[in-house]
Amino acid sequence: MNIEQILTAIYPLPEPSLSALKDLCSELHLPKGEILLQADRIEHSIYFIKQGVVRAFSTHEEGEITFWFGEEGSTILSMKNYVENQRSYENIELLVDCELYQVNFNELSRYYLTDIHIANFGRKLAEKELLRVEKRIITRDLLSATERYKDLITNNPTLIQRVPLKYIASYLGITQVSLSRIRKDMY
Repeated sequence: MNIEQILTAIYPLPEPSLSALKDLCSELHLPKGEILLQADRIEHSIYFIKQGVVRAFSTHEEGEITFWFGEEGSTILSMKNYVENQRSYENIELLVDCELYQVNFNELSRYYLTDIHIANFGRKLAEKELLRVEKRIITRDLLSATERYKDLITNNPTLIQRVPLKYIASYLGITQVSLSRIRKDMY
């Protein structure tokens, strides 16, 4: 996806505001395995995925817990940092070689003060992230593991081919053995 498609999907902007926002973006090419955002740090950039797949995870005593995947068009940011300028709690790992658009948060924040359309873009960005998290919490709490897997393959069918099953299992809150059983029963 190109940057204009990504930005417009978040919030349609008039041409001067869209042009200003696009000018803030720089393109990055990073390798698989790169940790883009690290927990317990304050991040200074927001990223948009042009091409690739990433996962958000936290490390606990029991190991890593994956709680989000991003594909083309997704936004990568720490909401804790974005909203409160506090250290993030998540890590973001690139699962394949990725092409990203990077925006410096401080430069973007200046536009929030001077351009109402870009300020509204920032509000919509936060709202969409909130809705994504809300859906994730509700899905995890109300659906069975099989239903969560079906929801994943219905709403994000390409993830199954692009993401290692151990991360899919972690995302679903189950073991790899349970995921294998679910997949076997479905096919």
